[in-house]
Amino acid sequence: MTGNHVKIFDTTLRDGEQSPGCSMNLEEKLRVAAQLEAMGVDVIEAGFAIASEGDFEAVREVARQCEKATIASLSRAAPGDIDRAWEAVKVARFPRIHTFIATSPLHMRVKLRMEPTEVLEAIARTVGHARNLCPDIEWSAEDATRSEPDFLVRAVEAAIKAGATTINLPDTVGYATPETYGAMFRDVINRVPNADKAIFSTHCHNDLGLAVANSLAGVMGGARQVECTINGIGERAGNAALEEIVMALRTRHDVMPYDTGIVTTEITRASRLISAITGFQVQPNKAVVGANAFAHESGIHQDGVLKDKQTYEIMTPESVGLTANNLVMGKHSGRAAFREKLEQLGYKLSDNQFQDAFKRFKDLADAKKHVYDEDIIALVDDETLRAHDRIQVEEIEVYAGSKGQRAIVSLIIDGAEKTATSKGNGPVDALFATIRQLVPHDDATLQLYQVHAVTQGTDAQAEVTVRLEENGRTVQGTGADADTLVASARAYVNALNKLLTKRTKQAVDPAEGVRASA
Repeated sequence: MTGNHVKIFDTTLRDGEQSPGCSMNLEEKLRVAAQLEAMGVDVIEAGFAIASEGDFEAVREVARQCEKATIASLSRAAPGDIDRAWEAVKVARFPRIHTFIATSPLHMRVKLRMEPTEVLEAIARTVGHARNLCPDIEWSAEDATRSEPDFLVRAVEAAIKAGATTINLPDTVGYATPETYGAMFRDVINRVPNADKAIFSTHCHNDLGLAVANSLAGVMGGARQVECTINGIGERAGNAALEEIVMALRTRHDVMPYDTGIVTTEITRASRLISAITGFQVQPNKAVVGANAFAHESGIHQDGVLKDKQTYEIMTPESVGLTANNLVMGKHSGRAAFREKLEQLGYKLSDNQFQDAFKRFKDLADAKKHVYDEDIIALVDDETLRAHDRIQVEEIEVYAGSKGQRAIVSLIIDGAEKTATSKGNGPVDALFATIRQLVPHDDATLQLYQVHAVTQGTDAQAEVTVRLEENGRTVQGTGADADTLVASARAYVNALNKLLTKRTKQAVDPAEGVRASA
């Protein structure tokens, strides 16, 4: 590793999951972790182990599964939190404890109710405790960008002296600008006597739309680790987007001569996986992974690209793993061709998953003339993400007309089939009312119902997103099918499964910790 190598620390499973509706089950987290390893991510922050038994189990299982990446668990500055984090990550080949405490005057006074000297004592005590358990310790100064510079220097020095090997200076509330954020790193690194004993890290939120710019400025200021998430998901306006950080460093290597170990051809696959799991669709004009990122409608642009792609493309679609939209699959395609296509798209399915996916593919091929890669991606993601759900859609019938709308729905609930029928103010309302009858959830309200076409044409598959809210818990579900109403039922039931999972979590109040951290 050279002095110009920048580690990529992915916190999609921790900070990213804090987005309302973004909670993932264990199987989904393991799929994401596998994709992050395939991308070459250096550090995976797998969760906040103290938050609940579910979070602890997820961190531990990710730690067991991963073979190359360092696996970190977040921890507040408390011995109990640190011990719990260590119990979760100690099975990893490369474990890390990531502990933090606030250092800004506002947070120390209002949230911690501690004097600066007490905070310094807590840093020395808790970082030292963590280092006695684990050789790789990351310490974060929460709200670093609003901290007093002199105190921040003292806090960083104390953390390194106590055994921290990575120092994170987060822009917790998205307050910084590139100039001030880069200057903070230069100032701290120059003034802390033992700064050479640790790697410095960025962690930026996007409240002002500056997370990526600030992260890059931090690298220019001396940071050699960047904390980010796939698609930039995260609390409030989100985190710095991994794909934008990586491709900016790669594309503008002339002015930012830094390297990462990311396999960029895996970026599109990772982006699509996160969208499928969370239900958070990527905006069309999103940098690097948006649907329009490599689209050219203007005649002038089209003419230029036809003559030389570099006229309007500073990176190639292939460099981020975007495949051409080839019409190579249809109703006559067999199992071997379908399996090969899945491998090209990066899928590795079990025999049962493959058989189920192939059946749905054949049904889809019978329903529409052309089957695109995007169709297969939506179909397989929809199938595999719901394989172990407690509630699954078995069959639906919807009747609509001038005399009213009625739905008949059969669900598999914990292995048993149940059927009901209800009327509604429209086919979708009737459909959802029937699901409510089968699985009562009176306190939950529908916050979002969104439909978009996976591909072009009137025979395009529909991909539906549903958001439910219940007593402050928000979940999102997705579903895909050639029939919009079937996709709607799948999306609603997917959200309902996530809501049931959230109900069972015995979470510790994270107001001081994970939701206010980094």
